[in-house]
Amino acid sequence: MDAPLVEKLLADLKQPDENLRQRATQQLWQMWFHQKGVYGLEFLQRSQSLIEAGELAQAEAVLTELIKDQPDFAEAWNRRAVLYYSTEKYQKAIKDCEMVLKLNPIHFGAMHGLGLCYAAVGNYREAIKAFRAALEIQPYALVNQRLILECTARL
Repeated sequence: MDAPLVEKLLADLKQPDENLRQRATQQLWQMWFHQKGVYGLEFLQRSQSLIEAGELAQAEAVLTELIKDQPDFAEAWNRRAVLYYSTEKYQKAIKDCEMVLKLNPIHFGAMHGLGLCYAAVGNYREAIKAFRAALEIQPYALVNQRLILECTARL
């Protein structure tokens, strides 16, 4: 990835201008999805189509195949984490989120997802840590602020 561009986008996420933040967020997601070019993007799109068709086992298989072939593709791990979370396989989702963050330490989506998983299993302290980490990158993300308050209330 283009390090100077990523640094600029990360700085833009901290600006008060909502349109600037939205553009930066979209550009980061675009970079993450396109990390492996057309090849990786086609796998991600195929898995999403399978999810939308309710073919969750096949979607998982597609993502697992992509991960085996491209183990450094953070977004493949993230998409599988989202699938695991949506099917209440929280421990698997946590492991995949942790891998995303090893590969891409600024992945605010994985930080948010990690927080959701920890909250789902009742580990509110870890959830708060994950939501706070996401807020360090996206300080205007109200959803993470709200989730921190909800988790704090449950302690």
